[in-house]
Amino acid sequence: MATATSPSAPFGSVRLTHLAALDVKGADAEKFLQGQTSAQVSLANGLFAPLTCFCTPKGRMLANAQLLRLGDDHFRLLLSTTLIDSLANHLKKFAAFYRAELLPQPGVIFVGANDDAQTLADQLGLALPQQPATHTTNADACVLRYPGETPRWLFCFEAESNGSVAAAKDDEASRSAWQLEDIRSGLAWVTDAQQDHFLPQMLNWEALGGISFKKGCYTGQEVVARAHFRGQVKKRLMRASVKSTALAEIGASLVNGEDKSVGEVVAFASSEQDSIELLAVMSTKIAEEATPVFLAGEPVTFLPLPYAIERLDPEQMAITINGQH
Repeated sequence: MATATSPSAPFGSVRLTHLAALDVKGADAEKFLQGQTSAQVSLANGLFAPLTCFCTPKGRMLANAQLLRLGDDHFRLLLSTTLIDSLANHLKKFAAFYRAELLPQPGVIFVGANDDAQTLADQLGLALPQQPATHTTNADACVLRYPGETPRWLFCFEAESNGSVAAAKDDEASRSAWQLEDIRSGLAWVTDAQQDHFLPQMLNWEALGGISFKKGCYTGQEVVARAHFRGQVKKRLMRASVKSTALAEIGASLVNGEDKSVGEVVAFASSEQDSIELLAVMSTKIAEEATPVFLAGEPVTFLPLPYAIERLDPEQMAITINGQH
């Protein structure tokens, strides 16, 4: 059974550079996205911001994202800054057949906040949402409640106003603290180093509500659904720690006692007590057999995730969220 993790120390607010925004606008924006992404796009209603992903025809993730509706014909995807151009170019091939345009937003500023969140929300004229995966929006900014034991919010806005950015930290240690909370939430964002590499389930995406199994076809849907219904997912995202002051590398191999690769690192951040915490896609046999695992020669300690590895339907999430507002 999943166990909650200990919350981290507060980090105030921090400028985040690993995220970027891709807007989709037009009369056919919803219809266009519905055929390309794992989310039931209609669930993005200006309150609920479902997780989603874009796949190849073979079901491999090109990107994962959070989907926000900012207006009737205006959606925003939040994803790794390393994937904005490649995803936009990929989707443009299909957008040509719809009244929809893809607009990267290089001017959007991202700030993550926990104990400074209310002050920042007041400066931007936003109400602070209290449920994870919900957001509020005005003409100039939006704020999204992120998951995790430590309450935290992601702000995005286009102009440096009211000193909003000036008050935010802009250093790697603070960014690492934010990414550590992603890791403790079991939330991994695909980067260009991992593109076209994982099935969504390998990042536990259906356990986070990032896949609708009730919608119609989208690119890669047949493979993703088959893997789910036939129980063919043999690799899963796992959380771990390593006693080391040296940071890992994305894609670094985790090995067993025979030096055979049994997994790979997808995210990492410095933790307390001269340790790093990480998320790795691992063979499910590792958990079943309690096999000793090593990273760069150091023993790996596996840690619990804050959710169960089972399907979470975004439709049910939407009912719960909308029913509480």
